[in-house]
Amino acid sequence: MAELRDRMQQDLERGGYTPSTVWHYLRCTEKFVDHFGRRSPMQLGQREIRLFVDHLEKRELSHQSVRQYLAAIKFLYARTLARPEEVAWISFPRAKKRTARILSGTEVKRLLAEVKSPTVHAIASVCYGAGLRIEEARRLEVRDVLSDRGLIHVRHGKGGHERFAMLSRALLTTLRQYWVKVRPGGPLLFPSRRTVGAIHGDTVRIALRTAARAAGIDKRVTPHVLRHSFATHLLELGTEMRVIQQLLGHSSVRSTALYAQVSSALVKNTKSPLDVLGTPAAATLG
Repeated sequence: MAELRDRMQQDLERGGYTPSTVWHYLRCTEKFVDHFGRRSPMQLGQREIRLFVDHLEKRELSHQSVRQYLAAIKFLYARTLARPEEVAWISFPRAKKRTARILSGTEVKRLLAEVKSPTVHAIASVCYGAGLRIEEARRLEVRDVLSDRGLIHVRHGKGGHERFAMLSRALLTTLRQYWVKVRPGGPLLFPSRRTVGAIHGDTVRIALRTAARAAGIDKRVTPHVLRHSFATHLLELGTEMRVIQQLLGHSSVRSTALYAQVSSALVKNTKSPLDVLGTPAAATLG
């Protein structure tokens, strides 16, 4: 099994998958193997895969978790084992349409005020102030903060794409204060205090949950919620959707359009055609 795991990891890395995705796919594959008494996947086939999918459905996992398991198993059989016929039947469950969860500006301010760790405070500020994903933020290097240009160079975006994110004056001030307090010694902007490499995403998530409770915020707060809030607040400030799309690193504006659904300010400030009737503006209605 160790040899097969190494082969799968190599295939994933050659395919340009992020380190986080590689880790999750390998973990899902190990759970699949454990479910069948550590039998090699080479001895398993469509029957066992279907049984495992039934098992996942009975566990009532989140939509995202199920998709991750299916993607991992599909990669293992279609790519690493070159047995695509075993997984050709797999179809990914469609997500229920839902609005993004966001914080108000006041809640963001209260949340950040309760974050005790200077590193978590700084990385959370990057997620909200520049709209970065947690994996993008934690992998930033010191050289990526282009203070003279007012930009952040995101070298490890989703799908391996690079882009530039905004570096506001307030965020630059926060990062400078963080630098004075922590003085990271290597190339990474947010190194871990306990292990080699960057601060772990779960460390940030746990700290944000603690800060949310302390701030009296009765919502599930994650780094991605800060990214959602960044996009929604930009929209409410009048920023064009195409600009927000570029800042978020979305390949399609359809992904960015999610934020139009949750912007209460846009809804509130949009004039109803009923209000226009009987006014000069009604001429445009025909």
